[in-house]
Amino acid sequence: MAEITAALVKELRERTGSGMMECKKALQETGGDIEAAVELMRKAGQAKADKKASRVAAEGLVVIKQAAGASAMVEINCETDFVTKNDDFRAFADAVAATALGAQAADLEAFLASGMANGQSVEHNRRECIAKIGENINVRRFARLSSAKNVLGGYLHGTRIGVLVELEGGDPDLAKDIAMHVAASRPLCVSAEQLPAEVIAKEKAIYAAQAADEAKGKPAHVLDKIVEKIVEGKLRKYYESVTLLGQLFIKDDKQSVGELLAARKARIVRFERFELGEGIEKKADNFAAEVMAQARGD
Repeated sequence: MAEITAALVKELRERTGSGMMECKKALQETGGDIEAAVELMRKAGQAKADKKASRVAAEGLVVIKQAAGASAMVEINCETDFVTKNDDFRAFADAVAATALGAQAADLEAFLASGMANGQSVEHNRRECIAKIGENINVRRFARLSSAKNVLGGYLHGTRIGVLVELEGGDPDLAKDIAMHVAASRPLCVSAEQLPAEVIAKEKAIYAAQAADEAKGKPAHVLDKIVEKIVEGKLRKYYESVTLLGQLFIKDDKQSVGELLAARKARIVRFERFELGEGIEKKADNFAAEVMAQARGD
């Protein structure tokens, strides 16, 4: 059995990022064999990651990376806001965003299998980060825009809302302004043509019911035309409120985003908007129970 020196413990800490006592215990269990200790700790990390996988992770960071001809954005989730300030977590999120910037992955599964700068996959690094920090951590989604000729822009509101945009024409300042608008105004899509048919049908049904109620008492022979006109007007207002081109520009409410782009001879190609934790069902935990669970290492 090799002597378990402070230098050996230090080397294992540097290689695994784990605590001193964990490293010492692993070396004791493996008779001072550092390679076996690394493997043992990685297996323990895998077990920890599996154990924590069911825990809700709705906090975290949205990170954007930009380079010539490409922009990328990722959402990395953790369980508590406290961990978002952890250096290891922030470094992991930053490294994942850098990986997304050069990735050619078609979906999240392929992205998780992508190699990072340290030669390991995103998924492998995610699990090691869980073992190191002690919370469930998820790489929830990523987006990447690339173009050799179009203008790419991005905007990060704090660490919770991120937007990427691609413009045909215009300039970086306009792209950033549009990204800021998307962050603030949450458009569903670029134009009305991109709205799903079922969404439009649902809105029409609601407006028709409202219109029929408003037109009560009108002669039967004009009722249908009145309802039709009311529905058309309400739909028009709906399109203006939920489509990027129809919305009033946040920096100048005298013109729509569509009018702004036309004046600048630019066209919005696409945008991506991430808001941290949107769509994740958060549970209201008892804080004292949560602290106890973490103290037990659950």
